[in-house]
Amino acid sequence: MQAEEKIRRGIGLSFGLLLLAALFGVAALPASAQAQVQAGGTSQEWVNKLAGLETVPDLDLAELRQQTQERVKAKADPVPNKRPAVAPQLLKLPQFVAEIQFDADAAVVRPDSYRTLGRIADTLYHPSLLGYKFLIVGHTPSAGRRDHNLTLSQRRADVIRDVLVNTFKVSPKRLQALGLGEEQLLDRAHPNAPINAQIHVMTVGKML
Repeated sequence: MQAEEKIRRGIGLSFGLLLLAALFGVAALPASAQAQVQAGGTSQEWVNKLAGLETVPDLDLAELRQQTQERVKAKADPVPNKRPAVAPQLLKLPQFVAEIQFDADAAVVRPDSYRTLGRIADTLYHPSLLGYKFLIVGHTPSAGRRDHNLTLSQRRADVIRDVLVNTFKVSPKRLQALGLGEEQLLDRAHPNAPINAQIHVMTVGKML
């Protein structure tokens, strides 16, 4: 019964997203077109990408944050396109990339990205994923100061988590947030490319 209630709640979120779209003036594209234009995949594709966690990773987020901060403070690996991933263990996890638009140099989600956030919530409510925990990872392009970008990416990841918890009612026990700034570029060959500002959602564990 509890699982059925969560599924019904997820369906209700989709209806709520339509209301948000009307309020904020989001263009009324078909659902499949919205999926491709806004976030590079359908909700079912996201479900498939998050499934299949075989071994629960031993992740210490506090240690990862400290490690990343120390690298930035030391100004190690100054050339962005030659900079190794600061947390390579994350690359092996089930994950997808979502395009969330923020106000410039701020952790404020733009109204038209609430559709994408709602689709992320619907994905996390899928019956096959209800027993899992997830990590939201923020990134930035390499323009600007590295320390500022690291702080901004953490703030943005925190905001995404807050919206999923407070607006879309995903359990806070299922979500964590981590900002990596420009220390793990999604497109290392093009450090200033827009894709480097996008958000990763990763499966990191199982609910006890």
